[in-house]
Amino acid sequence: MTVAGLSALAAELDKRLSPSAKKVLEKRYLKRTAEGTPLESPVDMFARVAENIAQADLFYHPEKTLEDTIAEFLSVMVNLEFLPNTPTLMNAGRELQQLSACFVLPVEDSMESIFGAIRDAALVHQSGGGTGFSFSRLRPKNDLVRSTMGVASGPVSFMRVFDMATETIKQGGTRRGANMGILRVDHPDIIEFIRAKEDEHILNNFNISVGVTEEFMAAVLSGSDYALRNPRDGSETGRLNAREVFDLIVELAWKNGEPGIVFLDRLNRDNPTPTLGEIESTNPCGEQPLLPYESCNLGSINLALMIKDGEVDWERLKRVAHTAVHFLDNVIDMNRYPLPQIDEMTKGNRKIGLGVMGWADMLVELGIPYDSDEAIRLAHQVMGFIHEEAIKASEDLARDRGVFPNWEASTWVAKGRRVRNATLTTIAPTGTISIIAGCSSGIEPIFALVFIRNVMDNTQLLEVHPVLERVLKERGLYSESLMKSIAAVGGLRELEVPEDLKRVFVTAHDVAPEWHIRMQAAFQDHVDNAVSKTVNFPNHATPKDVERVYLLAYELGVKGVTIYRDGSRQEQVLNIGEVKRKSTDAKGPVQMQLGREGTSLLPVRPSRSPVLHGETREKVTGCGSLYVTINEDEFGPREVFANMGKAGGCASASTEAIGRLISLAFRYGVPPDKIVKQLKGIRCHVPLGFGPNQILSCPDAIGKAIAEKYHLGMGNGGKAVGQLEMPITFAQGACPECGGAIEHEGGCMVCRSCGYSKCS
Repeated sequence: MTVAGLSALAAELDKRLSPSAKKVLEKRYLKRTAEGTPLESPVDMFARVAENIAQADLFYHPEKTLEDTIAEFLSVMVNLEFLPNTPTLMNAGRELQQLSACFVLPVEDSMESIFGAIRDAALVHQSGGGTGFSFSRLRPKNDLVRSTMGVASGPVSFMRVFDMATETIKQGGTRRGANMGILRVDHPDIIEFIRAKEDEHILNNFNISVGVTEEFMAAVLSGSDYALRNPRDGSETGRLNAREVFDLIVELAWKNGEPGIVFLDRLNRDNPTPTLGEIESTNPCGEQPLLPYESCNLGSINLALMIKDGEVDWERLKRVAHTAVHFLDNVIDMNRYPLPQIDEMTKGNRKIGLGVMGWADMLVELGIPYDSDEAIRLAHQVMGFIHEEAIKASEDLARDRGVFPNWEASTWVAKGRRVRNATLTTIAPTGTISIIAGCSSGIEPIFALVFIRNVMDNTQLLEVHPVLERVLKERGLYSESLMKSIAAVGGLRELEVPEDLKRVFVTAHDVAPEWHIRMQAAFQDHVDNAVSKTVNFPNHATPKDVERVYLLAYELGVKGVTIYRDGSRQEQVLNIGEVKRKSTDAKGPVQMQLGREGTSLLPVRPSRSPVLHGETREKVTGCGSLYVTINEDEFGPREVFANMGKAGGCASASTEAIGRLISLAFRYGVPPDKIVKQLKGIRCHVPLGFGPNQILSCPDAIGKAIAEKYHLGMGNGGKAVGQLEMPITFAQGACPECGGAIEHEGGCMVCRSCGYSKCS
């Protein structure tokens, strides 16, 4: 590539990349000096990756010139049609050269194996990968250890050791260690495992999932008992009622999203090399089932771009799929693996995981609602096409380079297809690479239609979904005030816009949980490995709602389920006794009765209604514009969201903390005049304005917004005039780096405002 050609590509790429994408690239992906100054541009990064990965062609054809392959790889990345997983973008062509995100390590029932796995995990984490473990082979707590005549401490105790080791390792200086821990449902310590993350301060570097069997699910459906077995010798150690265990899994998942469930028998049903071993674990986000010491290289096609003249552009999709398979197969050869055992297993099976992102964007571009039968049909069609084209591309590579070394021991022999790769397709979480590509993540619904991004002090930029912006402008509906309203409430459902727009432009929390599972199942039908998908629940969802989704997932054939109930990781459920409530009238006070111990309990509002109405007020503070949203239900004011829309700093964190504390007060019946009295008049070091409109601080601004909403004057020596009662629910979790909204996906969190991400 000539300097002039690279400059032209750089100019085109600069137009395609959003401000958020540029920020993410500069912060996490580009080569930098020790002081943090970028040493390369985005196009330099893509050129570095393309040139490095193309080198693998020479292993098979030393006489080949690489210009065409480099240009092909560079084109799909610069055009944002396909992007590989984060370690490949970060490390290809650099000293580390570790290109995989997914690893599974074995944990056998001996101290040597356990602490060997901890050592190996440290090396993987240091190189930028995440690790999955099955702890099912470890003997249960209090089991006899013959060599010492002592007793075993059990899997959960050793998981804590793994967790502490992970805490000390930084992945390549840019990624924190992440683990998946799986325990079979028939392990004697399963109850302790299910409860392992009930305390949210424990095992913070783990996602955990229960390894569910067909035998267990049959017992759940029949309400019968099932056997617990000691993995040391297979002996039965006891029996549990399957339904009670299932209910406990549901309850804990409802509380804070964990544990998830993985259907082990289904993972092994699709194990392409069953004679080489049994699949017992997955990578940290659950989409990649792997044998011990296997790794997998992932990449995703941007479906948002695979549209032409209002239809799917099948020719473009085919071209990109074939290029992606070639690219990912080359990654296997160019990878520098952290352990020799991983090198051997990975090259023996040559698994790749081609997936998608931008699925929700494709749907809105085509005018298809995410939660519709039409969308499910298109999911089958699109992923079925990608999967078949990936197989054809792998067959082409096999004719040129040979089948994967373990092909003779694989299920591909019976299928009569000579392929280069044991597996080809995976739907992974695409967090930061979807920010770079400027599209929705994986197969998730759109998280938010409008983001507010702070670009300078007191200057905010609205980032609007491009299809929504175009449609609104075509209909003459676009306005900045409407965009701010969308940003405040998260979507269109509660706004005065045409019904057909509400139907098509749905967000994650507009989609009923059952449709999340139906979409996951549709893609799973055409994926070799598994599908990373988070089923979103509103905060007011019940454990019964979670149970229905788990049973539907089992019925529809998915391989695992991850759920997240909005706000469930920000508040603890506190059972302080039964509180019976009634109202004297539609707006009357909530009555209070005694708890079980005869002590007086503060009143608690009934569960949140699915639809609330309210308004947003802008208050310009010395820290920037503060947006205070107040929603109401039939009892009066119910929710307050205070959003700085500001990148980092204490102001954003403080406004969220204030909102949560006000929330708690309102939930237990404190009237808003009491809140206003406490907040108004608080002064910080950067007051703004003069006279009665002066804003002394962010707390003062929130207090004044509430006072204005409910006409609460502050006469009579500071005593508020007017009284209401209002509780509140909690807002979506905030990014610890910039204060933006956190998106939960497949056991990971990602902030689209700044690119922060964290698994487990």
